[in-house]
Amino acid sequence: MKTFHGQPFSNSKKDASVEIQDPDVSLLVNKATSLEGKYPTVDDEWKGSHFSWIKTRPSRQRGKIGEQLVAGWLAARGFNVTRSPDSDADRLVENKRVEIKFSTLWKNGSYKFQQLRNQNYEIAVCLGVTSFDAHCWVLEKSEILHQWHETGNIQSQHGGARGTDTAWISANPKAPPAWLRSHGGRPRDAMRRLSELTGFTPETLHE
Repeated sequence: MKTFHGQPFSNSKKDASVEIQDPDVSLLVNKATSLEGKYPTVDDEWKGSHFSWIKTRPSRQRGKIGEQLVAGWLAARGFNVTRSPDSDADRLVENKRVEIKFSTLWKNGSYKFQQLRNQNYEIAVCLGVTSFDAHCWVLEKSEILHQWHETGNIQSQHGGARGTDTAWISANPKAPPAWLRSHGGRPRDAMRRLSELTGFTPETLHE
């Protein structure tokens, strides 16, 4: 097993006073910072946050940024990450078809991972970011379908006929639903779950 010696993130943004301790969050912050220049900031709603520029982008663009964040984070941890050959999955991770869902924290304190469908992927990676933190859950598609169609823990996103096509997961990181807790939470927990599902042992980060 390889060991990754993560460097503490130096927070140089003006007015930023929060020190990032979690090495996985530091990787995500570094990746977000490298992407920031490609997305000009319109309105900084999260003052001092390295994720603030993402909040200003249109929802479709945020989804693309989320894909890039997750792909860069997993690649930095040693996973083999490539583009999916079709639109049913976002990436291939260790040859597993992975759908990526991304959310910033809503005003009610929850993440909303939207537009989940029964399409050709094996694993969903749901990444959420707050101003100075990140959370992640990794779920097999079979678990999503079970919680959606059998238990009702995952809600359909739309009413009427469209409700059978799409669903969303609502997760308060401070009090996630019981069924979701074994699938992640902290980034390191999600990384451990992804390792179990892919059979790949990621490079170790040190505080």
